[in-house]
Amino acid sequence: MNMVELASRLKSARLAKGYTLERVSELSGLGKGLLSKVENFRVTPSLPTLAKLSEALGMSLSELFTGLDEKPKISIVRAEQRKEVERNRDQSDIDYQSLAHLRPDRNMDPFLLTVPAGGGRDEAMPHEGEEFLMVTKGRVSFEYEGEVHDMKAGDAAYFDAEVDHRVFNPHKTEAQVLCVFLGRPM
Repeated sequence: MNMVELASRLKSARLAKGYTLERVSELSGLGKGLLSKVENFRVTPSLPTLAKLSEALGMSLSELFTGLDEKPKISIVRAEQRKEVERNRDQSDIDYQSLAHLRPDRNMDPFLLTVPAGGGRDEAMPHEGEEFLMVTKGRVSFEYEGEVHDMKAGDAAYFDAEVDHRVFNPHKTEAQVLCVFLGRPM
């Protein structure tokens, strides 16, 4: 199941209702922190959790799941169709744009990351799976297992994501990085 799309559907449904995380927490009986992690695909929700969320949002589970397993042969996402995905705002000011959100049930999750000058992830963290990074504009620093690598446009890294890692930008100009997750990112 496409967990990024599921998380996005839950957040979109909440925003469409004009609900805050606090309101959904009150309606569902689930903690606000858990709800935030579900919406930012940092936690895979259980079926009972999804049932409580869908009820709080006034939708059925079948509405929530419809189409998540469909897999078109090709999915083209135009530049104007990119989808902003919020991840770990408390630890990072990197902007994530999903490049494959129109294809449910995918094995990879490609994103275009915009790393502001002087910004990036505060702490190195691991997550499940593998990851690929390629700097497409500017320069960034990539920390992997405590070692910092300077990377410029055209440089790439493929690595085991279960090791502490982060991208940050100590430079004076914004950078962009193509990032592809294989497995579920945290």
